[in-house]
Amino acid sequence: MGNQKKQHLHESFFVEKTNQSDMVNKSNNRHKHHTEQQTSDHNFAKDLAYDFGGAILFSFPLLMTMEMWWLGFYMDRLRLALFLFWALVIVLALSYLEGGEETFKIEVLDALVACATGYTVATVMLFLLGIIKPGMSLDEIIGKIALHAIPCSIGAILARRQLEAEETKKEARRREGYHAKLFLMGVGAIFLAFQLAPTEEIILIGYMMTEVHAALLVLVSLCMMQAFLASIERRPKVPIFSAGFFWNVFLRYTIVGYAVALLLSFYVLWTFGRVDGIAALDIVKASVVLGFPAALGAATARLIL
Repeated sequence: MGNQKKQHLHESFFVEKTNQSDMVNKSNNRHKHHTEQQTSDHNFAKDLAYDFGGAILFSFPLLMTMEMWWLGFYMDRLRLALFLFWALVIVLALSYLEGGEETFKIEVLDALVACATGYTVATVMLFLLGIIKPGMSLDEIIGKIALHAIPCSIGAILARRQLEAEETKKEARRREGYHAKLFLMGVGAIFLAFQLAPTEEIILIGYMMTEVHAALLVLVSLCMMQAFLASIERRPKVPIFSAGFFWNVFLRYTIVGYAVALLLSFYVLWTFGRVDGIAALDIVKASVVLGFPAALGAATARLIL
């Protein structure tokens, strides 16, 4: 009897200790889950604040440009819809490149949040500036918001890298691929081209230029791109003025990057209806004019974006 009683007490003590241990583990798990949830909420709030800041920062000049207001009113709606589609593709691709250690699902959600932020910022800022107001047609309001939301969305997705400046190993690997570099050059080109394409001055300068001026501007654009890209691509112990290094950068990045900048310049001008009804030579000259800031954006994109 005495041995059975001792055994029963020992088993009761063991069960009680086990229950206490389970309670402690459950409490620790709840605390860990609560802490992780708080961290997740904090990170989302911080990222959202970055998104809003970037959307305003990157789009502010265009929000206060009269030509952009008018384009939102009269530009062709099919061209606007196509531009919005490509803007979404750009935001999704940038989210992938900036994704770090995140899953593909999170990267898509980040892109959608950036787009939602872009549309929100565009709507609020246009309303605050009196650019959209009661009494306007729904088509005009939607056109203005949609057009201004494009730079806002791109600014939102780029803001986290700009404001945090933290690059993971996975992100670095993604950005170091040749096609990723060309894509970033394209983003830089279209972003700067977007800033100037709505203005009449681009077409006016093209009219005033001769073919010689256009050729010289192409040469200057190529030289400028080569200088920036050679500096970016330079590796330790590789002479920057060596023939092999020069031609490698020139053929793989400068020429290809400038071609991308010119094509995107023409596309933006076409989207905004700036080349409708003008001669082919004037279209080429206008593209070369806009291609100059686009080339600058392409060359510096990997430093800025």
